[in-house]
Amino acid sequence: MKEAMPVLTAGAGLHETLALLTSQLRPDANHKEDMVFLKDVFSERSLAYLMKIHEKLRQYERQSPTPVLHSASSLAEDVAEELQSGPMSTEEKELLHLLTSPHLKAVLSVHDTVAQKNFDPVLPPLPDDFEDELEEESVKIVRLVKNKEPLGATIRRDEATGVVIVARIMRGGAADRSGLVHVGDELREVNGVSVVHKRPDEISQLLSQSQGSITLKIIPAIKEEDRLKDSKVYMRALFDYIPLEDKATPCQEAGLPFKRGDILQVVTQDDPTWWQAKRVGDSNLRAGLIPSKQFQERRLAYRMKMGTLPNPKSPKKPVYDQGCDKEDCDCEGYFNGQYIAGLRRSFRLSRKDRQGSSGEGSDPGDPDFLTYEEVTRYQQRPNERPRLVVLIGSLGARINELKQRVIAENPHRFAVAVPHTTRPKKPHEKEGVEYHFVTKQQFDTDALNNKYVYTVTVSLLCLYVICTLLKVLLFLRRFIEHGEYKENQYGTSIEAIRSVQAKNKMCIVDVQPEALKRLRTAEFKPYVIFVKPRVPESRRRRSAATSPGGGEHGRITDEDLQEMRQSAIQIDQQYGHLVDRVLIKEDSASACAELRGILERLERESFWVPISWVRT
Repeated sequence: MKEAMPVLTAGAGLHETLALLTSQLRPDANHKEDMVFLKDVFSERSLAYLMKIHEKLRQYERQSPTPVLHSASSLAEDVAEELQSGPMSTEEKELLHLLTSPHLKAVLSVHDTVAQKNFDPVLPPLPDDFEDELEEESVKIVRLVKNKEPLGATIRRDEATGVVIVARIMRGGAADRSGLVHVGDELREVNGVSVVHKRPDEISQLLSQSQGSITLKIIPAIKEEDRLKDSKVYMRALFDYIPLEDKATPCQEAGLPFKRGDILQVVTQDDPTWWQAKRVGDSNLRAGLIPSKQFQERRLAYRMKMGTLPNPKSPKKPVYDQGCDKEDCDCEGYFNGQYIAGLRRSFRLSRKDRQGSSGEGSDPGDPDFLTYEEVTRYQQRPNERPRLVVLIGSLGARINELKQRVIAENPHRFAVAVPHTTRPKKPHEKEGVEYHFVTKQQFDTDALNNKYVYTVTVSLLCLYVICTLLKVLLFLRRFIEHGEYKENQYGTSIEAIRSVQAKNKMCIVDVQPEALKRLRTAEFKPYVIFVKPRVPESRRRRSAATSPGGGEHGRITDEDLQEMRQSAIQIDQQYGHLVDRVLIKEDSASACAELRGILERLERESFWVPISWVRT
């Protein structure tokens, strides 16, 4: 038999009803979580307080009390002045202390405001003769109420007619929120002051000095288009921007500062020179001005032509993390007692021998001008191959060790691409497990990467056949990087990465930054992690025998620490715009835990990626 719902008394309040409803909630077998959620919400103390406040306000509404006095503050001041005019008893001193306390003064001031119903700003009366002044032109009187925020509009003088018109409406500003002011509107008066013969800077000063209500007399534009819908264009900033240092911006105060890597929502691109944008995740709803992609590229091109643009490519090639510090890098692929296929990195070569897939003399990590990259949200679907995870590291990061630890913990989810080599196979090795063993001729063919120059005269048909065969070979097994060690060739191929992903495993590769652009494709959708060690200011701040990677590598000098810092700075300058996450390595254990967390989120959360990666 069901328990009957208790009957409420006639005088029961809303908070009492809420408490009674909470006590009657019973978990249901099919909706247990929902019932628990409702009970938690209704039992919240802050909600009960709000209900009590609501009841008091309703009670106040029904009683409609009238204030006894409209100027309690003045009465308190008069009493205080009277008390001070002569000798005071103990009670009178206490009363004076109460009347002059700031808290009581604030309460009395609020009382007077409520009593006088002085809530809204006093608006000036409408002018009676504006129709006569403007003859037959349609006119619009706009009254805006703003606080200390900018009006959110810029003006300019039309060169043809000489009239002052609204040049730009900033999204989210007071003018935009009103919906009454539009681009192209002619401005005639501000707070009753004619602006017909004033300069735009004088009008801007007049607008900025106005507080409270602003009355604008406007001739509407002939065409008023609805441009208030937010754009769905998102851009990743590839450079830092400080409006106060930009002399070209039409209004420095209206500029939107941002840093490299920020995601910007471009709300309007009507102006080919200055876009309006918001920072994603920013609590400020007002849009700001940013230089358009085309305008920023033109500025950079001009600075390069004039020789004032710093070269982003360092004259000295950055020093990268080395995968192995032993004399013979061809070490056994064991970690924590478990063998991991493909963890041997004999091709973790010296800096001078290591080659990227793009060949010498080119730097794919640096586009001509870094401005913006259009992006969108992407989340891996269950039927899709896992994203490629790419590790790059500055000197001392020891990313190969970090990668090995993560894979050893879960070899069923993570794996590496099995490299190719021309060295002879050892007795215990198996083809496709430790390495793909190929001949030097096969390796050279796969490593061509379009670097042949043909000097032999052949027929067009033969040339076509040769080029087709080469394209097929390069497509099947093109190296992302390769090099020579002890007269043997080593390299990692794209096909090896595809082989790992075909097994529905997340492939983790550590490469030199030059290979990033080769891997940034819609097929792999790489997530790039830049690992750099936390380098102390001086070697005295750390154990003299411990390296930033956490291993034992002898004593470290201040010069070594400086080289590590410089390595991280150079990589960040040249390739930072391609990086999705920076991992500061304190020690191997914490870095491994952080990397593991990143990989787990990569499978279940959405991330910003170039829009070209998801377009069909």
